[in-house]
Amino acid sequence: MLFEELPPFDLRGWPAEAIADPYPVYLRYRARSPVHHVPGLPGEPDTYYVFGYDEVVQVLTSPRFGRSADAANTEPPVASSACPTAPRPADRHETLRTMLRNWLVFLDPPRHTTLRTLLSKEFTPRIVLGLRERMQEIARELLAEMRRKEVVDLVAEFTAPFPVMVICELLGVERRHCDWLRELSVQLQEASTSRAGSGTDGLVRADAAARQLVEFFRDHARRRHGGDAEDLVSLLVRAGEQGEPLTDDEIAATCVHLLTAGHETTTHALAKSALALLDRPDTLAELCTAEQLLPGAVQELVRFDPPVQAVSRWAYQEEALGGHRIRRGAKIVLMLGSANRDACHFPHPDVLDVHRPPDRHLGFGLGIHFCLGAALARTEVETGLAALLEFLPGASPTGPGVRYTDDLVFHGPAELWLDTGARPGNRAGVPLGVRSNSVRPDVTGGARPSG
Repeated sequence: MLFEELPPFDLRGWPAEAIADPYPVYLRYRARSPVHHVPGLPGEPDTYYVFGYDEVVQVLTSPRFGRSADAANTEPPVASSACPTAPRPADRHETLRTMLRNWLVFLDPPRHTTLRTLLSKEFTPRIVLGLRERMQEIARELLAEMRRKEVVDLVAEFTAPFPVMVICELLGVERRHCDWLRELSVQLQEASTSRAGSGTDGLVRADAAARQLVEFFRDHARRRHGGDAEDLVSLLVRAGEQGEPLTDDEIAATCVHLLTAGHETTTHALAKSALALLDRPDTLAELCTAEQLLPGAVQELVRFDPPVQAVSRWAYQEEALGGHRIRRGAKIVLMLGSANRDACHFPHPDVLDVHRPPDRHLGFGLGIHFCLGAALARTEVETGLAALLEFLPGASPTGPGVRYTDDLVFHGPAELWLDTGARPGNRAGVPLGVRSNSVRPDVTGGARPSG
């Protein structure tokens, strides 16, 4: 029997129910086309979507692939001052373009090596451990506010403000700026080419947000000169004063990067973890009585449903990948969410198992671009979940339930409405469609029990 031909894969244009659960779609492509070729339109590069674990690891760890579209299309390959792969704003959005050019995630060696080495000196476990107590205090404050209400949007009330407040602590920014910084960070994300509705208007808003953010953090860095504070910005400023190659503009861009990359990913990781545990009351009950399982559970939750589903690379040299001959200049989109469900590497990958032995999942990337803030992110999710374990057993879905962002790359709920149980006699909620005995819609045309 001949297989039905797979349609060209695309990160955009997904229906809401498929965005909420993209894994059946990934499975179809991974099983039949682990490296899926989509020819480019005239004047555009070919794109290869990579769904298999081994193939994703190959690209993430090979110097033949990098972050710079310019380097991939320049003779000879140049990887010293890479421009961002996505988005690639027009020249008129100069602030946005310049800022992104200084983001660690969009750099290749040797500039990437220099900046990451410097940041690694300052972004130490000591700083992360020093923040844990403040994380716990922030989580308790947010939890106390939620308990005063009958119905809450968990995203708006907890999973979104929590990481922004933590990042402000890390950067030495006063809490009164948190809401404003998060609003600008959300506007900045409109530059993402994966976000539905992004386009000229989105780039205009993103460029305006970039101007305000760069100005704010440039001024913040200048005021740290000559001081003795111990926040990350102060440490970076002192490193620059001691001869390290880091200007105030680069510090400002790094601050914006930490704010943007750190808040949305942690927001989604926490919200999706809450969803997964609400869907599995036995696992939720176990974690409530055995919090020593939390560190491993966080790793498993990120593997099971990572907040970043895809990252991109460019082919710097011709390379064989999954039976394809990848030409130089081709774009490679690595489907991390799919690789983390590859049964060839993870037994029973669609099962959330908080006892699963630690393994090399790809939720934080791999290779030279492994997430610099992974330790901070894991600590935030662990701390946030520890607080939510006091709340989730008494909560139930209600009202609008869950609505995902219209974005397959930065992936997670935009809203998650819960009845807090603050008033008696009102425990009935509207099912989220992800309860433990539910059947999720399968976008391939059938239905499957939730894992």
